[in-house]
Amino acid sequence: MGLRNGELRSFFEEAFCEVGNRRSAPEVEVGFYPFAGLNNYIKVRNRKAYVKLSDILQDAPRPVHRALAYILVAKLFQKAPDEEFEEIYRCYINTPFVLRVIERVQRKRGRKRIIGTQGRVRDLQKAFHKLNRTYFNGELKMPKLTWSARRTHRILGHLDRIHNTLVISRTLDDARIPQFFFEYILYHEMLHLKHTPRRKGDRYYNHTPEFLREEQQFKCFDEAQKWLEKIASRR
Repeated sequence: MGLRNGELRSFFEEAFCEVGNRRSAPEVEVGFYPFAGLNNYIKVRNRKAYVKLSDILQDAPRPVHRALAYILVAKLFQKAPDEEFEEIYRCYINTPFVLRVIERVQRKRGRKRIIGTQGRVRDLQKAFHKLNRTYFNGELKMPKLTWSARRTHRILGHLDRIHNTLVISRTLDDARIPQFFFEYILYHEMLHLKHTPRRKGDRYYNHTPEFLREEQQFKCFDEAQKWLEKIASRR
């Protein structure tokens, strides 16, 4: 059975006082929203805190809601969340039932914006086929490929397993970026197609030892790592 809003607000008020070291908390407005995934937001405006929680969590146990309140408020104050609260929240969202709900919601509500494979200077489909022949004996089944809608420097590529879509940042569709670095980022995401995440306890690991060993087989691996550092310094 879900919490009443008053009880939920009290968790955030408690967290504001304790984490923010305050005598009183701001007015809190909290509610559940039909997001496309397990997204939760908090912001403060005009001395009022606005909290939007994924409706996936609506029936979560009270300790989970309290833990999430402390996690969100800690992040608002740019503090590291208490490990105990993170563990409570992580254990709950990684239960088989919640994982199935998340996947079902993402399939139903989520959508992927497909820009296309042909960039200004590079073609994702052509590069995929080349890397597939070179490193995977042509055995990988090609997912939906697309450039990102905008230039991004923090995330250069990602594989969306829910929508079977591999996205590469438009930042790499640039003649100033070496071809080998673009191919390395695509190769990294293609490895995610081959190596599914491995669960250990309540956590999933995307970069397994097998994944990391195979990643180092990329022809220009060392040079690519230097470019990763260079890109990271621009963030």
